[in-house]
Amino acid sequence: MPDLILQGGTVVTPDGPVRADVAIDGASVTMIEPGIASDGSDVIDCSGCWIGPGFVDLHAHLREPGHEWKEDIESGSRAAAAGGYTAVVAMPNTDPPLDAGHLARFVADRGRQAGLVEVAAAGTLSLGRAGERLSHIDELWAAGVRIFTDDGDWLADAGLLRRAMEYVADLGGVVAQHAEDTGLVRNGHMHEGTVSSRLGMMGRPGVAEAIAIARDLELVRLTGASYHVQHITTGAGADLVRRAKAEGLRVTAEVTPHHLYFDHDAVAGADPLFKVNPPLRPRADVDSLRAALVDGTIDAVATDHAPHAAHEKDVPFEEAPPGLINLETTAATVRTATELDAVGFFDRMSVRPAAIARLERHGRPPVAGGPANLVVFDPDERWIPDLPVSRSSNTPFLGRELTGVVRATIYEGRVTWQDGKVHP
Repeated sequence: MPDLILQGGTVVTPDGPVRADVAIDGASVTMIEPGIASDGSDVIDCSGCWIGPGFVDLHAHLREPGHEWKEDIESGSRAAAAGGYTAVVAMPNTDPPLDAGHLARFVADRGRQAGLVEVAAAGTLSLGRAGERLSHIDELWAAGVRIFTDDGDWLADAGLLRRAMEYVADLGGVVAQHAEDTGLVRNGHMHEGTVSSRLGMMGRPGVAEAIAIARDLELVRLTGASYHVQHITTGAGADLVRRAKAEGLRVTAEVTPHHLYFDHDAVAGADPLFKVNPPLRPRADVDSLRAALVDGTIDAVATDHAPHAAHEKDVPFEEAPPGLINLETTAATVRTATELDAVGFFDRMSVRPAAIARLERHGRPPVAGGPANLVVFDPDERWIPDLPVSRSSNTPFLGRELTGVVRATIYEGRVTWQDGKVHP
């Protein structure tokens, strides 16, 4: 008899959604069909829910090593399980930055110790994220790194980026960029526009993103590298990605839930919870991002989960660090902000992000014999987020009604989250 049965849900299989039960034994799915006998098996009632591949996050700041008082890999793993994730890519802008193999191994090992999600480390493009010399790319690759980025900063040195692209392309990895031209956004705190003018604050113009992406795409044409645009925020940036894909370039892009949900009017009250990097953009950009996600131009939703302690955000807007936490609310935000159907939803939340990150056991729609990395998601229930599982609570989504609830997360056949509780 199976260890676990997911009973009575809509299973998003490779052939499309079907009403069926899912039987799990060990770390594998063993059967997908209606009316599986449940004698002696644990059962999760999935009535009204979607059952699909566990979510995969391409972009989370787990803060370890160096800033464990904001978040560590164990607490971040708990938040990820609560959000329906079975795999998370940890960004390398830690202290020290993840620019060598032993540091990437440390992060992955800490994820295995927590045992709630697979934690894959991204590696830096440059040593110390200083933008001057290449990081230890061979070491990082040997340690399992497949995504290379100086996230938080755009690698502005075109010669260095070209060498990185050539190196990473030969290995088969992905070069990812925080695409904002450094000179145009220096000292800026929010989108440069009507709100920043009204508040008298330095802004970060949207054109900085398009300029950065356009420059990088020329290097993609030159090197043939796989290139990923992180947290895209503008319609112009999405159009560049759309044209690059039509040209046949190996280009992918992600968008955050907060850039799908909020626009720059949210910062009119100068609440530091809305300070993010890159900044919230005008409503026209939000609408363009939603459309680009639905039509597939944007491949993935990535959380950009960025924990900060309460005292760090309890300061004037200009002095606050950018970022908000998102692991626990992203699926609901995407469901609330877009009209993706079940297939599209799992494609952007699971299938394509897993392919970009080269995570072979994740993002695979349920099939008999496949890995049991799954999520049970109620697409229609409304809820109001309150006390987060994350160590930090810097998010404007607390107290805001959202649609879509993670009922259960199953990682390698084990229930790690069910009905409001982490199962370590």
